[in-house]
Amino acid sequence: MRDLEHVSEIDRVLKGYETGRDGLVSESWRRCVQTYGMDPARPEPAHIVTEQQLREHQEQSERLIATARSGLRTLFKQVAGHNYVLLLADAKGVCVDFFGDPRFEDDLRQAGLYLGSDWSEDLAGTCGVGSCIVTGEAVTIHQSDHFGLSHTPLSCTAAPIYDTCGKLAAVLDISLLRSPSPKSSQNLAMNLVKASTRRVEMANLMATTRKEWVLRFSTSPEFLEVDPEAAIALDDSGRITGMTHGALACLAPTGSTDLIGSRIDMYLDLDVDDLPSLMRGRPAEDRVLRRRDGGGLYGHAIAPQAARMARSPVSGTLPTPLRGICGQDATLSQVVSKIARLAPTQVPILLSGETGTGKEYLARAIHVLGPADRSFHTLCCSALKPEKVGALSDAAAGTLFLRGIEDLDKAGQAALLALLEHRSDLRVVATTRQDPAGSTSIRALRPELYFRLAGSLVRIPPLRHRQDFDWLVDRLLRRSPRDLRLSPSARAELSGRHWPGNIRELATLLDVATALAETDVIDLTDLPQASLSRRVETDPKQDLEALLDACGWNMSQVARRLGVNRSTVLRRMRSFGLEPHSKPRA
Repeated sequence: MRDLEHVSEIDRVLKGYETGRDGLVSESWRRCVQTYGMDPARPEPAHIVTEQQLREHQEQSERLIATARSGLRTLFKQVAGHNYVLLLADAKGVCVDFFGDPRFEDDLRQAGLYLGSDWSEDLAGTCGVGSCIVTGEAVTIHQSDHFGLSHTPLSCTAAPIYDTCGKLAAVLDISLLRSPSPKSSQNLAMNLVKASTRRVEMANLMATTRKEWVLRFSTSPEFLEVDPEAAIALDDSGRITGMTHGALACLAPTGSTDLIGSRIDMYLDLDVDDLPSLMRGRPAEDRVLRRRDGGGLYGHAIAPQAARMARSPVSGTLPTPLRGICGQDATLSQVVSKIARLAPTQVPILLSGETGTGKEYLARAIHVLGPADRSFHTLCCSALKPEKVGALSDAAAGTLFLRGIEDLDKAGQAALLALLEHRSDLRVVATTRQDPAGSTSIRALRPELYFRLAGSLVRIPPLRHRQDFDWLVDRLLRRSPRDLRLSPSARAELSGRHWPGNIRELATLLDVATALAETDVIDLTDLPQASLSRRVETDPKQDLEALLDACGWNMSQVARRLGVNRSTVLRRMRSFGLEPHSKPRA
């Protein structure tokens, strides 16, 4: 009976009758039928993406997940006793992180309150996550507010998380399988989810703007330093470079505007030189900011953190997706500069480098720097099925990413060649773990295919050859919501390892060390043991010379990385004709 009443009410709303539903719910119901072609009488099961698709969504949201995890864990402790579950969905509506009671795992999976569920409105109908994405505002979709009959027992309260540029990045949803009937029973959930998303945005801004001023706002001095309402980041000229979503209401409450790139003195009677007077050490009630429209706020300024290592000389000229890839490493700086010049073109690029050196990250950066609104298609060349290649015959134009071309068999080569001859609008970015000059697998590729893939060869150096190791460690540590640092002994230990898994291995190790560290200092006892993986086979002379360059020709440091005595390093140098005086001059 209730199902018939629900379908009947949706029909009345579509005919223009008022039924007492919230306006955003009625608008969503109309979209479900008129735009998405949904049938309210047909129960739809939960939509779950594949494991591979989930990994891709999680990788794209990796930094945000790391930033949000601590706050979500705290929130879940607050609500777990009331049987709530927490979902963190990305901007496309796919759940990429989840907190729930394992005792109800089967029920939660069946309801779609689990990892990998797709709650976009065009698939799930009116729901917390989907409606939040469409409206950009916090919403409660309670029981029969849901469009689909399968979801009417649920109560979902969701709030958006915006990135530092003001764009929707994710949605935090707090849901119940069963709840009291009054919608007002979810008022507390709404307050909690709004506060949590505000804190996630604040943590994200603080983590990504360490080298810039941050100005935090509050309408009350009591909460200025402990729980501010909004914040912005400012460069040395006083221009806004980052923001939390609440900053818009604080600085421009009478109308919408784009804060990014604007000068702070457009909104406040304030200059960048005034920021030091708003730092700690002065009573909060004395730190008053006057808005241009006559209103007032309280402000707390946080000074830029001193750079532990100077930026790469080319980093300031690079497009955004390529910034922050390397520090003071001349070889990698040249690689990144080359990619920056090639990315806007349609030249096929072959990225060669050992596993874990960041080839796929660079491939995605190349795609982002190409023409807008184009698709990113991925093919793993290991045991590639011709029918999978053929499925791309009608795919949208964009970038074709080929992972591991040395694994292509003859059937895969033929299928790829046929596809590329047919689809000139697919720009190829391929990767290989082997050196194309010496790999028998790559030499076995059909010449007409190889030259379609290797328009430009870009070699990515392994981690053991990089001169910016300390810079990279510090950058990876900043992913943690905790403000962590390495002890000198732990840093020396890491700099002496060989890193066969490269950046991926280093990032995993730091994640483990972060979890194990009981204080804000990661020490030797917090570090996992060195990898037992087989070292990568390379040209001995070339590898030793590159290690010497990376270590500034410090024999002791090279010996630590190789796990041998200093005398062994000197003996190998002599056997290859490498002498200390052959060190390149500055």
